[in-house]
Amino acid sequence: MAKDRYAPKQLNEVLGQLNPRFGSRIANYGAKTQELASQQQTLHQAVGENLAKKCRVANIRDGALIIEAHSATVAMKLNYIKMDILSAFRQQGLVDLCQVKIVTSPNAAQRAPLAQAQTQAKKTSQEPSNKRAMSEQTAHNLELLAEHAPPSLQQKLMRLAQHGRQKK
Repeated sequence: MAKDRYAPKQLNEVLGQLNPRFGSRIANYGAKTQELASQQQTLHQAVGENLAKKCRVANIRDGALIIEAHSATVAMKLNYIKMDILSAFRQQGLVDLCQVKIVTSPNAAQRAPLAQAQTQAKKTSQEPSNKRAMSEQTAHNLELLAEHAPPSLQQKLMRLAQHGRQKK
């Protein structure tokens, strides 16, 4: 039986058919991405939970670690602990680093999907801790107010009073 030329192919098979120079670029890009992800973990450990959400490792080039901060305030805080960050990266094996550059980039927040996903997960998991309950006096006052209100507002006030009494 003949091989179906329209059948889906594995990615490594397609990349193998491409120009060798182009295929190596993609492999280098993938390796660089994995390297930056591991360095992001080092940054997270060095700066702590709160600052790690607001910055990311952008690049390492010519012995300089480039960190993108979401705002000028975050950049200022990172500048204060710049030497601690440098020490943490050197302990992780990047001994050729000689400086840390902090760059402000408001678009960095959009390029940090992991931090955003964690933030959204925390927001959805947190429920309001203090639910307010309507007192009996408030429900009674709403009913008294509804007696002298226009018909459209009267219905709404009565429903609100009933809703407050049902919650108890």
